[in-house]
Amino acid sequence: MSKPRIRVLIVDDSAVVRQALSEVLSADPGIEVIGTASDPFVAAERMREQVPDVITLDIEMPRMDGLTFLQKIMRQHPIPVVICSTLAEEGAQSTLKALEYGAVDIIAKPRLGTKQFFEESSMILCQAVKAAAAARLRNPSHEVEPKLTADVILPRAKSAMLETTEKVVVIGASTGGTEALRALLEVLPADAPGIAIVQHMPEVFTRAFANRLDSLCQISVKEAESNDTVLRGRALIAPGNHHLLLKRSGARYYVEIKDGPLVSRHRPSVDVLFRSAARYAGQNAVGVILTGMGDDGASGMLEMKQAGAATIAQDEATSVVFGMPNEAIKRGAVDAILPLPAIAGSMLARAR
Repeated sequence: MSKPRIRVLIVDDSAVVRQALSEVLSADPGIEVIGTASDPFVAAERMREQVPDVITLDIEMPRMDGLTFLQKIMRQHPIPVVICSTLAEEGAQSTLKALEYGAVDIIAKPRLGTKQFFEESSMILCQAVKAAAAARLRNPSHEVEPKLTADVILPRAKSAMLETTEKVVVIGASTGGTEALRALLEVLPADAPGIAIVQHMPEVFTRAFANRLDSLCQISVKEAESNDTVLRGRALIAPGNHHLLLKRSGARYYVEIKDGPLVSRHRPSVDVLFRSAARYAGQNAVGVILTGMGDDGASGMLEMKQAGAATIAQDEATSVVFGMPNEAIKRGAVDAILPLPAIAGSMLARAR
């Protein structure tokens, strides 16, 4: 018996965007677009006729903005929502608010640029909808392209670099990860080990996300730039649409920002960060894999474990989507499976 298709309602005030999103999603055999709406009032009418499995939602719309509509949905009839937004710096903070209000993910609207860019955007859009359909909502597959491995960015090394005494933490997250990262980083002390993070998120939004975390946490949090030093009391978040690698010069850890193809269907990719940690930090690294759809990070975490690193996965009960942690667990890459509130303490203990 075939698996039922995911029913999607597209809500956007631009007819061009509605058509583009509809064409992209309808091309995936696992997805059915059941309707489009130019604003939340029209969307409400559509939902009375047929309840979707997932809604894609713009933020800026006439008559009622997307955030207000999102809050109404989550109070009255919770449905997984993917925010589909333009890459506008000035709108990034309000878009991030949507994650606090219960949206599952943020993606960028596909841009009609190069063929490769449109194909990548289409793949990310379909993945986000599938992840949303599988998500466990908080109160408050079809293979489109071959999946590249971290080899395209950083070839596998025969061994890790010689040991240093400084410890470093690397964290990977996807669907549901923004709130998981907030919960994890907020409880860390000001002298916590240096941290490098990959959160699947579009460019522009990663800077706003880092700034938001920086205002909430005792540690400092910033969007990573090439050659930033990984310091105690600081977390560096991969900029959207760029890979993040951990490197080492002597006893100093630093990060490198790299372009390149999608790895495990993502850019930034957790696999790339974790492989670099296996090579350059080895047993001085602690790897943490949080909630997310798919398997990005599972191979990289296994390489970390084989290099002597400590590895932790978020458990199913506290994950919005248990895909990424579960894949790492199934590959034997994980030392400890913990609920989200217990991860910070375990991470600090293993980094001592």
